[in-house]
Amino acid sequence: MSEPRAIPLSVPCIRGNARAYLDECLTTNFVSSVGPFVERFEREFAAYVGARHAVACSSGTAAIHVALRLLGIGPGDEVLVPTLTFIASANPILYEHATPILVDAEEQTWNLDPELVVEELARRARAGERMPKAVLAVHLLGHPARIAPLADACERHGVTLIEDAAEALGSRYTGGTHDGRHVGTIGRIGCFSFNGNKIITTGGGGMLTTDDAQLARRAKHLTTQARLPGPEYFHDEVGYNYRLTNLQAALGVAQLELLDEFVAAKRAIAARYDAALAALPGLSPPPRAAWAAPSLWLYTARLGAELGLDRKQLFARLAAARIDTRPIWTPLHLMPMYANARRLGGAVAERLFAACLSLPCSADLDERDQARVIAALAGAARG
Repeated sequence: MSEPRAIPLSVPCIRGNARAYLDECLTTNFVSSVGPFVERFEREFAAYVGARHAVACSSGTAAIHVALRLLGIGPGDEVLVPTLTFIASANPILYEHATPILVDAEEQTWNLDPELVVEELARRARAGERMPKAVLAVHLLGHPARIAPLADACERHGVTLIEDAAEALGSRYTGGTHDGRHVGTIGRIGCFSFNGNKIITTGGGGMLTTDDAQLARRAKHLTTQARLPGPEYFHDEVGYNYRLTNLQAALGVAQLELLDEFVAAKRAIAARYDAALAALPGLSPPPRAAWAAPSLWLYTARLGAELGLDRKQLFARLAAARIDTRPIWTPLHLMPMYANARRLGGAVAERLFAACLSLPCSADLDERDQARVIAALAGAARG
């Protein structure tokens, strides 16, 4: 008897105009960082999320790095960043020799706890201490962060808010001050990723968004090696080869055309998991705040004690059934390069890390494969 087909965690869904647009790049010979699809992708992406400007980058990490450079963050500056996030959120802070301060997650959304940030900024104000240069909020796993109190506190204390929306393209706010706004458009700068497992992909790539025309111009300058116009290859500062290629942008345009379809598919997959988990003791669905319309990039279940298995044991059982899963991000404070960083809390992040497991949720995951995942979960729950 042959082994069952492997079910991956999250893989690209390439269809629509992708082949036609890539063929156009090959036919016209615009395959590098110069070509019409780069500007088109930037323009159409900005329009989709509701930002005035978008600058394509070689990765989401590059977008965050450039954001820090744009804000002049460097040695002696502090940046508040979640401890429960992919490491690329924080590493650019170290690239610029600045100081990360790691903030715990909240139970409500699993994102950075805004109350800890509000309290820290207020404490510094009372004590007359220097403020951090920025707060970098992450929209984890496709669910918007609770941004309103962060934005209010940052404005009140003169701290810049940056959004890492790498995991949450397609997510919006549905109530309150930011009703109807897309993630990545509320802070001064937003950063997105198009890595291969994201909700849309360019193979590898990212985007920086802002409403500030001057910041957008300088971002484009920095991502193109800070080269001035003219034939002499004169560069006026240290820049980066952070450009997105025309080939990647062509794929991005085709993917963006399908984004609403992908988000709808992710939500349908999540609804089926929700219904299944309701009947399985010891497994609960990911957060859904009433004020958010999440894109649910990675569907992540939380294990309770009544399941009778820990996260590692469930991972092993599903792996034996050729079902790919993944734990939630390892908190940064548990890694050697951040072990000595100052922290605001950390216990919630550690609890989530120990108890959460992301399940297969590719946009083209069919119901038969999802039923197989659910059956494997039920089998594990029964022991």
